[in-house]
Amino acid sequence: MSVGSYFKPSAAGGMLSIQSSAVDLKALEEFAKVVPKAAAAAQRRAINKTLGWLRTHIARAVSRQERIAVAAVRQRLRSYPVTGGSTSGKLWFGLNAIESSRIGRARQTGRGVSVAGRRYQGAFLKKVYGNKPDIWIRTASKHFNADDYPDSTVSGGGGVSSGWVAENGNRFPLVKAKVSLEQARPHFHTWIKRADARLLEILRQEFNFELQKHLKRIAHV
Repeated sequence: MSVGSYFKPSAAGGMLSIQSSAVDLKALEEFAKVVPKAAAAAQRRAINKTLGWLRTHIARAVSRQERIAVAAVRQRLRSYPVTGGSTSGKLWFGLNAIESSRIGRARQTGRGVSVAGRRYQGAFLKKVYGNKPDIWIRTASKHFNADDYPDSTVSGGGGVSSGWVAENGNRFPLVKAKVSLEQARPHFHTWIKRADARLLEILRQEFNFELQKHLKRIAHV
C-alpha cells in the first residue's frame, strides 16, 4: 500500500520519492475506471509538476541558508520524472561539499579571495587542475583553517584526493576551499511534507482538468 511521498537519506545526499498516498490512489482508481488514460495522464503530470516545484523551492531555500548561488544548488538536484507506467518520481539531492568557487563570483584581493560574502584570507584563485580556477590555500599558511575547507584531507602523500594536492616544492600541499551542505539535511522532513500537500493540490487540478475535457467530449457526442 502506498504511504505517499518519502525520502531515503544516504551519506552523500538524499533521494526524495514523490508518489500518491493510499487515499489519493483510491480516488485515482475510481476515476481511472471511467477514463483510464486521462487518470494516468493526470497523475503523471501532477507528480512531474511537483518534482519541478520541489526542485525550485529546495534550491531557493538552500541558496538563502548557505549564501550559495541558486544555479550552483540546482546542479546538485537531479530529477527523475515519471515515465511509462511508473507511478513514482524521484529527486536526488547531493550533499557533498561544493567548491567555493562555484557558489558565486569569486574575486581575488590582496588579502585572499572573497565569494558570496565569504572571505578566505591567504587563499588564491587559480587553475591548478581542470579548466576552471578554484580557491586554494597552502596548508603551511598561517591563515589556513580546516573549518573553511570541509571534505579536504591534508596529507603529505602525492597526488590528488578530496580537494587536496601534494607535490614537490614549497608551494604545496594545497587545499581547495569548499562549503558544506550538511546543514541542509534536517530539512528533508519538511520538504517531503510540503511535497505531499503540493502533490494533492496539483492532483485535484489535473483530475478536474481531465474531467472537464471528458465532460465536454460527452456533450459533443
